[in-house]
Amino acid sequence: MLRGFLLIFLLTGVAIVAVFGLRGQKSTGAPIEVFPDMVRQPKVRAQAPLGFFADGRGARVPVPGTVPMGYEMPQASSEAAPGAAPVPAEMNAQPRLGFSAGTDYYNTGKMGTNWGTGLPMTLTAELMTRGRERFNITCAVCHGVTAAGDGIVKQYGLATVVSLQDERIRKMSDGEIFNTITHGKNTMLPYGPNITVTDRWAIIAYLRALQRSQNATEADVPPEHRAELDKPAETKAEPPPEAPKK
Repeated sequence: MLRGFLLIFLLTGVAIVAVFGLRGQKSTGAPIEVFPDMVRQPKVRAQAPLGFFADGRGARVPVPGTVPMGYEMPQASSEAAPGAAPVPAEMNAQPRLGFSAGTDYYNTGKMGTNWGTGLPMTLTAELMTRGRERFNITCAVCHGVTAAGDGIVKQYGLATVVSLQDERIRKMSDGEIFNTITHGKNTMLPYGPNITVTDRWAIIAYLRALQRSQNATEADVPPEHRAELDKPAETKAEPPPEAPKK
């Protein structure tokens, strides 16, 4: 009985010393941490000095050739990766090196203080092909190949994926869609660092084609082809079964 009391008294004393015994003392040394979990680590802090460099500054000038995230160096269409859709030449001519010229509609999706609409480049077959390729790589996993919001991730529980065929999205301006791709919205993460400015517009061009293909009316069919809508679909005759081999 006495032994148990002494043990409890000793443990209580150790706990009191551990909690209150060293309070109020100052030290220039690092605190003792059993599990620091990378709470304190060498890093560059904004507007703070850094002793690593001789001039004591933490902020450094970017190395030559640095390209802002979401931009790319101009390249000829012939330099595209093998098997990839070529980037139209006029898209390469757009200013995309740095943010000094990045306040126009092409870079922000805004015309003045409002979201703009329309493509800042000519709509071509190359642009559509590029947009389809980028959409299928980056967007279809969530929104589906027809933009109906039925991508593979929704089948695994991400129920917040919206259908881009929704009337609200179809009526949304191109500039606002560009901004959503760049900065994200709700559960959609920003893709500005992953998709270049030119490819964002290519995706929007292809998305508009997808939306029209899934919501087309008879008025969208050229007059000379409307009569073909009433024709029954042609069915291919099945080949006769092969005679059994003897």
